[in-house]
Amino acid sequence: MTTSSSSSDVNLPGTLAPSPPPQARDVPENLARATHRLEFPPSYVLVGVYRLCTDPNLRKPAWDKCRHGVARGAVVGFVWALLTFGIQKKFIQVFLANSPRVTGLSTESVFGYTVPFSLPTYAAVLTLGDQITLILRFFLSRNIRITRERVWEQTVRSRGKGPEFWQPYVEEWESPPAAVKKRGWDAWASGWVARMLIRRVLLYPLALYPFVGTLISAALKGLGTATYLHKPYFEAKKMTPAQQSTFIQERTWDYRVFGFTAALLEGLPIIGLFFTVSNRIGAAMWAHDLEKRQHYFAEQKLQRLKAE
Repeated sequence: MTTSSSSSDVNLPGTLAPSPPPQARDVPENLARATHRLEFPPSYVLVGVYRLCTDPNLRKPAWDKCRHGVARGAVVGFVWALLTFGIQKKFIQVFLANSPRVTGLSTESVFGYTVPFSLPTYAAVLTLGDQITLILRFFLSRNIRITRERVWEQTVRSRGKGPEFWQPYVEEWESPPAAVKKRGWDAWASGWVARMLIRRVLLYPLALYPFVGTLISAALKGLGTATYLHKPYFEAKKMTPAQQSTFIQERTWDYRVFGFTAALLEGLPIIGLFFTVSNRIGAAMWAHDLEKRQHYFAEQKLQRLKAE
């Protein structure tokens, strides 16, 4: 979204900066490419997946750090699945499928609509997938956290940038929105405890239906997930809470759709752990392009001050 007025600045998506005079319209080529990517923030999620899969400087250190935890967790998860799948399927059949007034579930239908597979089987597989994910997360706990931190730094280095790349915050909007402290749902949903409660408790009944629980969970966690993923960016720029709030408000839609896509992939059973790493890479790539635009605005502001 671009709004125009009549003084001197760049006309870039996501800003309310005024339209530039003719000589300022030709932005550098690297900024033009970044601006094109910034028009669709979910694309950075795909960029993160691509880079993790294809860049050995990112993939190999991440796998080396996590391989032993994955192996141990996979063995324990496999044994757990063999021992408990039948019991969990029977539990769902007895206590959920036989209570359609409460859950809307039956053996072959959802709220009366026939489906081409056994819902108790699907629900048992999905529940078991979540449990195996927890087992893997237990064995990976410390190492995957370290991996996430490292891939951010490795991604930034792969772009040829050091700590000096992250410069002080520059306001891009002519009339920025007032900083608002997070309240209510967004403030609560940003915490890791809330994210766990949303998925494991509040949305558990919906999770029994194909895709419904995952989509709703991702929608509820979108803004909190994106904000969390950009925490290293805000820290690198030494942004105050008020600046962070303003920055996010100016890009609320961008943060929500990026966070929704990231949370949707992270919420998938088992393979979601892979996306918790790749999303850090995507968030770092997004931050890199946002910072290039920050540099451009800082340069434009400096030129105006010199002209005055």
